[in-house]
Amino acid sequence: MITLKKNLEDMKVAKGLIRIVLDILKPHEPIIPSFAKYLSEIHGVDGVNITLMEIDKETENIKVTMQGDDLDFDEITKAIEEYGGSIHSVDEVVAGRKIIEEVTTPQD
Repeated sequence: MITLKKNLEDMKVAKGLIRIVLDILKPHEPIIPSFAKYLSEIHGVDGVNITLMEIDKETENIKVTMQGDDLDFDEITKAIEEYGGSIHSVDEVVAGRKIIEEVTTPQD
């Protein structure tokens, strides 16, 4: 039975992006909870984490972490733009079957 389980695990195929971290500039509206809920409803998204990084008179700079089985970057970009946001940078991307956490090395 153990061999069968291992073979089934080996058959799991990576679908694509499973985590993406974005630096986004957005207007104050929609408020962050509404924006998070909206992004979480995109097909393939299992969860959204938003951290407010900076705020000024008209905009908010936020870090958005999205995780799922098969994230569609183009669909995510379109959704962000439809809500008035713009992506400043893509800060992290994870693809494959599982998340590999970055490790610190002596050179760091």
